Amino acid sequence: MTLREIVEKSHNIVFFGGAGVSTESGIPDFRSETGLYQAKLAYGRSPESLISHSTFVAEPELFFDYYKHNLIFPDTKPNAAHLALAKLETEGRLSAVVTQNIDGLHQMAGSRRVYELHGSVHRNYCMDCGAKFDLGYIMEDDNCEDANGNKGSIPLCNRCGGVVRPDVVLYEEPLNRDTVLQAVEAISDADVLIVGGTSLVVYPAAEYLRYFKGSRMVLINKSKTAADDRADLVIREPIGEVLSEFL
Repeated sequence: MTLREIVEKSHNIVFFGGAGVSTESGIPDFRSETGLYQAKLAYGRSPESLISHSTFVAEPELFFDYYKHNLIFPDTKPNAAHLALAKLETEGRLSAVVTQNIDGLHQMAGSRRVYELHGSVHRNYCMDCGAKFDLGYIMEDDNCEDANGNKGSIPLCNRCGGVVRPDVVLYEEPLNRDTVLQAVEAISDADVLIVGGTSLVVYPAAEYLRYFKGSRMVLINKSKTAADDRADLVIREPIGEVLSEFL
């Protein structure tokens, strides 16, 4: 059975995606060999260490310097995969997107029901008073200082002066419970699960697949995944090319 046949016979598709969905928009995967090399070359540490809770607390200047230069890509646009998924939702075939990405490109493409397991760079909040800020605010140099009070990279609240942090799940931090429950419920209710742009090796990505009880699971990834043997259809092509047929 082809992907088109599976999609046309379904009315409750859920898409579960990873970094590979956004790399086609020009956002690099910081866990790739290139990302690991660049982080260690420039900072002497792994990306996981640089965007950990420990580094955020103990070395906020270092954290924000890496975060802003390596995880923020304000000029990127949705690619064919994002647009196709939004179209399928508009047609009533796709009920939800569950993503490990933090770039907000699914919403930019028009998707409405998106569960962001790792949060979003577009949401930021003051750790003291809870005031909310957009991405532009924390990227503006005039809103940032360093540990000595000079202009730096740490964004500060314009109300109370507290540190503004991204609403992103850092290493060593748990996922948001409500988001996880909503994602699990969506996957459990789906009749088709399309998994794309993820090798399913980063915990807890592979764990979510066990909640799927529907009729067809499709895996779209350029390389082998940990769940290939469980899928009804495996496609080894760039996800944007594969899903563009639905545009």
